[in-house]
Amino acid sequence: MICLMTLASVYQSTDCAISFELFPPKTSEGVELLCKNVERLMQFGPKYFTCTYGAGGSSQGTTLEVLQKVKQITKLPVASHLTCVGSTVKELEAYLTEAGRIGVDYIVALRGDPPKGTTQFEVTEGGLKYANELVELIRGRFGDLGIAVAGYPETHQEAVDFQTDLTNLKRKVDAGADIVITQLFYDNDDFYRFRDACEKVGIEVPIVPGILPVTNFKQAKRIASMCKAAIPQSLESAMTEADDDQDQFRVGVEHARQQTIDLVNNGVPGIHYYVLNKSEAAAELLDGLSLTSC
Repeated sequence: MICLMTLASVYQSTDCAISFELFPPKTSEGVELLCKNVERLMQFGPKYFTCTYGAGGSSQGTTLEVLQKVKQITKLPVASHLTCVGSTVKELEAYLTEAGRIGVDYIVALRGDPPKGTTQFEVTEGGLKYANELVELIRGRFGDLGIAVAGYPETHQEAVDFQTDLTNLKRKVDAGADIVITQLFYDNDDFYRFRDACEKVGIEVPIVPGILPVTNFKQAKRIASMCKAAIPQSLESAMTEADDDQDQFRVGVEHARQQTIDLVNNGVPGIHYYVLNKSEAAAELLDGLSLTSC
């Protein structure tokens, strides 16, 4: 496997490194549309693309197919999400081996959410319990792969408290993670508090904020409730007072644009955009912006 750049080196520039997250489409038409949107997103100079997979490990194969296509189109590094859910260590190793074979450069290492219909994470027999164990596996057996882990500015929904969640994050970083990508948030102050707290406990890797533009308020509330992200009252009021769907789109994109400007002005090393396989919102909010950190 030839890695175009290490994951750590992506964030060593004075520019704010942009990356985009995709998910595996369910149809061939969806794949075709995704590829068109990827081509459109290339105008903003992303450093890499990531791709999730379905709950419980479904669509893993499609994830690798998508990443292979994206790499062919963009010639950029690509990252696969990988969770502990429903997999033995041998199955995780088999996936990592195949990911390396087809040219995946980085892994977003996650414990993973409980499968649909359940409320608690259950360890698969012969599997792993925590994300730090997955990081240790990758770092020990697949050292060429860059590793990103997840951070939660507003605390993981299953964590006892913020400090416990932060301790768990440091455990993942100490196990060998290159960067932290945060869960989505809509108030930058939440991110800055989180970043400061990370620094205080000795987390020294790049902390990359994750942004999801609000383009549909009903969908935004559902996603935010799933990941325990608060929607500011000002944004909620503006969205609910919008005249129509297009006006909601405009309000949400402008909020994400202002988030981006503020984050760049406050020296973030990069921003990871959750684009939901679309390009319109990202194109609107990034158009004309200077992404050089101050």
